Amino acid sequence: MTEPVADIGVVGLAVMGSNLARNLARNGNKVAIFNRSPEKTEHLVVEHPEAEFVPTFTYEEFAASLARPRTAIIMVKAGAGTDAVIDELVRVFEPGDIIVDGGNAHFPDTIRREKAVRETGINFVGAGISGGEEGALNGPSIMPGGSDEAWVTLGPILRSIAAIAEGEPCVTHIGHDGAGHFVKMVHNGIEYADMQLIAEAYDLIRRGTGKTPAQIADVFAEWNTGELESYLVEITAEVLRQNDAATGEALVDVILDEAGAKGTGAWTVQTALDLGVPASGIAEAVFARSLSSQRGQRDAAVGLPGPAPAEHEGFAHDAETFVEQVRLALYASKIVAYSQGFDIIRAGAAAYDWAIDLGAVSKIWRGGCIIRAQFLNRIADAYAAQPDLPLLLAAPYFAEALGRAQDAWREVVTVAAASGIPAPAFASSLAYYDGLRADRLPAALVQGQRDFFGAHTYRRVDRPGVFHTEWSGDRSETQES
Repeated sequence: MTEPVADIGVVGLAVMGSNLARNLARNGNKVAIFNRSPEKTEHLVVEHPEAEFVPTFTYEEFAASLARPRTAIIMVKAGAGTDAVIDELVRVFEPGDIIVDGGNAHFPDTIRREKAVRETGINFVGAGISGGEEGALNGPSIMPGGSDEAWVTLGPILRSIAAIAEGEPCVTHIGHDGAGHFVKMVHNGIEYADMQLIAEAYDLIRRGTGKTPAQIADVFAEWNTGELESYLVEITAEVLRQNDAATGEALVDVILDEAGAKGTGAWTVQTALDLGVPASGIAEAVFARSLSSQRGQRDAAVGLPGPAPAEHEGFAHDAETFVEQVRLALYASKIVAYSQGFDIIRAGAAAYDWAIDLGAVSKIWRGGCIIRAQFLNRIADAYAAQPDLPLLLAAPYFAEALGRAQDAWREVVTVAAASGIPAPAFASSLAYYDGLRADRLPAALVQGQRDFFGAHTYRRVDRPGVFHTEWSGDRSETQES
């Protein structure tokens, strides 16, 4: 049997697993590796001798190679494959050992798995890992859940490989059982919104000013030096600058306008609905991807009426002013997306009894992950000043930023609607903002309608209690409680 010489093991050696194993090895960890296909294990050992991996070819050999408490990170496709690997590890591990699922599992699955594995005495940790292939190799943002006991062993290992932002590793113990994968899911939901908002900004500038993709790349590069500084704004400039080798055209004009999705955005929206949290900006971003892929319906809609081309192509008489308006609208809508995301996390923590530190979450998102952005520091500051902050938008920094941006934001949404340019994430974010700040909403009428057809009752503004009107009778009002 193999001597127990490894500090940690990795199961699953596709690109993410291989890169994570390399990251672990070059940061002082002795790493055992295992893959269902032994060829991948052998290939990784040959390609990276500097890592001094401990190759193993059976689960028994893998377990025997690990020092106690054994710690293994699973990097396989979410779903049945993950369950199969967990079953194998439970078979060869012992109480006190740790199994970490580093894939994009749905958090209810993680809750289920953690409960089942815990009954064996083995610790199970669902860990969200953000940053893609590059992050896995060079330092991701890591969101682990699991028990306090597991964190004692796992914490130093994960801190050794996480991205560093302002001197701090981008990892923290999120909470118990499914908390880590829950927060990673919300991260991805915010990512959907952020990407859609950037795409809408690009589309408005291109149609409104006639600028080329390369010229708009310069706009985004400039934006990335100010308050919009972020990974997504940075890579947007790179994508827009790229020309297609075959045609010489801008690559963005060659790519089919149908955006894919892997499900985490939809999970975020479904969860927000279940928790009763309005996440309209995130939802519209998910729906926009769905709409983009409805090719048959889009083809059928080509003849539907809209503004005459002359009314909307190149409509901005002052291009630079319009670009600045779009920048402000993007910043305001981005604030809404993050605020909605943190609302989902807060509600999820309450529903599942997780003690999640929202300020700590904002800090670990400052590096390594896809949504890393300068203003996450402002979010961390807001929660440091008021840990129980009920609404991120109401924090002084963000309230001032929204006040500064709102005129431009309203103008951009107005222009988009008048010109027939779809800007669903901009528009829904503004509607959400105005809904929050409204003195009175038309929900009173909705509740009256509900009482009319379903006797769902209502409350009054002038006295306590629950009431019902006898709509089908004499329309007298009765107090139900």
